[in-house]
Amino acid sequence: MLTLEGIDAFYGDLQALYDVSLDVPEGKIFALVGANAAGKSTTLRVLSGLVAPRRGHVRFEGKDLAPVPAHRRVDLGIVQVPEGRRLFPFMTVTENLLLGGHGARARGGGPAERLDYVYTLFPVLQERATQLAGSLSGGEQQMCAIGRALMARPRVLMLDEPTLGLAPVLVRRIFDTVRTINADGMTVLLVEQNVRQALTIADHAAVLESGRLVLSGRGPELLGDDRLKRAYLGL
Repeated sequence: MLTLEGIDAFYGDLQALYDVSLDVPEGKIFALVGANAAGKSTTLRVLSGLVAPRRGHVRFEGKDLAPVPAHRRVDLGIVQVPEGRRLFPFMTVTENLLLGGHGARARGGGPAERLDYVYTLFPVLQERATQLAGSLSGGEQQMCAIGRALMARPRVLMLDEPTLGLAPVLVRRIFDTVRTINADGMTVLLVEQNVRQALTIADHAAVLESGRLVLSGRGPELLGDDRLKRAYLGL
């Protein structure tokens, strides 16, 4: 469904990705894991159109995305939840959510129906509907960030470190939500430092090390692979 082919990506003269190739199957959970500065977030930025690769191709259902800017990729159904949530703190929860669907192609329902779906996943957001987003707890802000992305009716939801800094009970809640979203038919690309939980729920996974793809396979099968330990610990 979503493919990277031989991607080299740079920030100025600093190369962040080296010949990275990935295939994200439709309707699956794909986990992309690796240590800090491995290139995980850069990979998502390449897919979403925020970073243009110097070499290689990005394809969505076979279509080359090189000429497609980031906002038009959202129209295609490629939606990213950025690391750090990036909500509008002085706008209400509802206003943040509605912005997520602004300008995006509606895929099966209007804003009210999409809000109902988000509130079903995260009932606390309905309780906080008129509260300023900046006053929410960290976990509630992450729910709001995911809900905002879901308002665009994504076909591929890309999550960048969704459990970063959350308490264990909220980490479990976020992973349960990822499963629910996927069970509803949505493809999920998950970048996550919580390797064990990410690989446990992932149908497919890949490991990045210093900008290079070093390992790929079925998620649970990678947990016992010594190459995974080497990618994180340098053993």
